[in-house]
Amino acid sequence: MEEHKIKINYWLTPFSLLYGIGVALRNKLFDWRILHSRQFNIPTICIGNLTVGGTGKTPHTEYLIKLLQEDLQVAVLSRGYRRDSKGFVLASTESSVKEMGDEPFQMKQKFPAAHIAVDANRCEGIERLCKTATPTPKVILLDDAYQHRYVKAGLNILLTDYNRPVYEDALLPAGRLRESLFGKKRADIIIVTKCPPDIEEETYEEITRQLKPASWQQLFFSTFVYGELFPLDKENGHARTLDTLRDDDQILLITGIASPYQLLSNLKKYTNQVQLMEYPDHHAFTEEDISEISRKYQQMDRDKRVIITTEKDATRLIHHPNLTEELRKAIYILPIKVEFMQDKQEMFNKQIIDYVNKNTRNG
Repeated sequence: MEEHKIKINYWLTPFSLLYGIGVALRNKLFDWRILHSRQFNIPTICIGNLTVGGTGKTPHTEYLIKLLQEDLQVAVLSRGYRRDSKGFVLASTESSVKEMGDEPFQMKQKFPAAHIAVDANRCEGIERLCKTATPTPKVILLDDAYQHRYVKAGLNILLTDYNRPVYEDALLPAGRLRESLFGKKRADIIIVTKCPPDIEEETYEEITRQLKPASWQQLFFSTFVYGELFPLDKENGHARTLDTLRDDDQILLITGIASPYQLLSNLKKYTNQVQLMEYPDHHAFTEEDISEISRKYQQMDRDKRVIITTEKDATRLIHHPNLTEELRKAIYILPIKVEFMQDKQEMFNKQIIDYVNKNTRNG
């Protein structure tokens, strides 16, 4: 698809060179132990990437919560991007999206038994979680902390988007790389995310050849599976499966995520009449945005129209003061979950559980 072509702003390459020198120097300061990383006596798993956004960190973090929470008290520590609060905040069921940020808020709503906390200072955040959270966490998931090297995670999981692989990207600001490909050597596990379900064996081999995983690194491929559409207004709507969509249904797709094109492509399998309203990642919807959504919705066929959005966007829409009852009843949320490919799901699960069990005993 045209949208998946990687856009590189080559005229910004000189600035990328300067940026790369700065990032490389910072990493060397950690490697030389001039800047110090802290290791904690609790299993810590970092889920991150080399790029700016859009690799599926939240669904993969949620996968790990589901995998571990049956036997262990799980905690997730995130920065809480674009939240209104400062410092350390431990979420409760009463916490707001403005206090936590959209992704931590989403995780707390889906996993109320998990400890979900935000703190830009990950070292302090881990200390506060271990001292104040009850029951005491037995494993901490560090969301989007691959470049936060002040914490030395026990297990590093690096994600790269199938549609924008790191080996075809460039450093900021010309591309979206936060650091060079040398950074991938810190990973214990590399996951190629958002793969199409019908990927061919030759493609697996080509991606593996390009990524060149080291001998100590495990490489996995994952895809997104979509669940049932469920209404934003749960009291006045019912869940429905995607296959209830008809060829002539008209979908207004509202997204404020880094990369909506796989979602768009999947919805077009059910109907070609999908109109995308794309906003920046973590977008805070304004009164004007809601008015524009309403205007486009009113232009659609009354008997065939539906609004679909993501779980993350729903956190910023559900309590919006300008959202009318008509729009609220029209919006459906499409959840996603992660599945591992090549029959390697059990292998991935075992590696995670073995690491946690071993380091729980050691701690």
